[in-house]
Amino acid sequence: MSKDLGLFHQKEFKIIHIDMDCFYAAVEMRDNPSLKNHPIAIGGPSKTKGVLCTSNYKAREFGVRAAMPTFKAFKLCPNLKLIPPNFRKYEKISAQIRQIFYKYTDLVEPLSLDEAYLDVTNSSHFNGSASMIAKAIQKEIYEVTGLTASAGVSFNKMLAKIASDWKKPNGLFVITPEQRLEFIKDLPLKKIPGIGKVSAMKMERYGLIKCGDVLKRDLFDLISIFGKRSALDLYEACHGISNSRVKQRRQRKSFGIERTFYEAFSDLERFEQEYQILILKYQERLKHMDEFHLKNREISHISIKIRFSDFQTHTKEVMISADVSDSIKERREL
Repeated sequence: MSKDLGLFHQKEFKIIHIDMDCFYAAVEMRDNPSLKNHPIAIGGPSKTKGVLCTSNYKAREFGVRAAMPTFKAFKLCPNLKLIPPNFRKYEKISAQIRQIFYKYTDLVEPLSLDEAYLDVTNSSHFNGSASMIAKAIQKEIYEVTGLTASAGVSFNKMLAKIASDWKKPNGLFVITPEQRLEFIKDLPLKKIPGIGKVSAMKMERYGLIKCGDVLKRDLFDLISIFGKRSALDLYEACHGISNSRVKQRRQRKSFGIERTFYEAFSDLERFEQEYQILILKYQERLKHMDEFHLKNREISHISIKIRFSDFQTHTKEVMISADVSDSIKERREL
């Protein structure tokens, strides 16, 4: 099949992706300046139990990262300062930041407390210049909160999100339609939103490491490897094409976490270890969840699903009471 993009059409938007720089850690350093020159992480509850929400850039120099078990973080950085999260404070600051977004557009899609997409296609501010709007937002965020944000600007959501990570911290990066193919050809596939570690490993087995590797392959070959839908999505992404629209807020119907293993295993002890890690990561994500999704909602049940190598799937549900639901929402903990 020809690699001509007649099959794919990119609608051109003006999208900004704002990502606060190590948000929770930055808030704590702002409120306690003595922490600025120390490696710190937000999480807990202790050095041996729990998982990290985030870390500052000083801690990242030691390899300390979000979603890392605390015991591992302290092995990498024994002098790490562990600070318990204060989500009420973070939510209040996040609300201040969101009000800044709404000065420029009504089309705001929050992804979490510390990042959001903005569609400024029809904004009249700065004569419609998305990069000038992004600069103004960064400036106002700093003036109002004392915190820095990185911004990515492009003609679609996918590239805007990739761009916001390009010049962190406190950076602004723009990808224009004319720069699209030149920029994306050397982009590692793992940088594309939605391509996780397992998917990237599978692609690497077929010699696909960068977007340019995909562009050199025939689409029929990709379909035979990944299936039609996944191949078309990958092919579009590697051409820098995404027509996903910025969606205004809708409450989530469910909230889950899962992991696919590259190789099947039957060791019960390993299963229990992996299960505990998933629980820790789930609770870390639960703490990150925007209060909007929990407002006026009741958690009705908790379920667990396991899928075997022969694709048989078993699910177990446990119904929970209103009191338990309120406790989970309040403590952000199972």
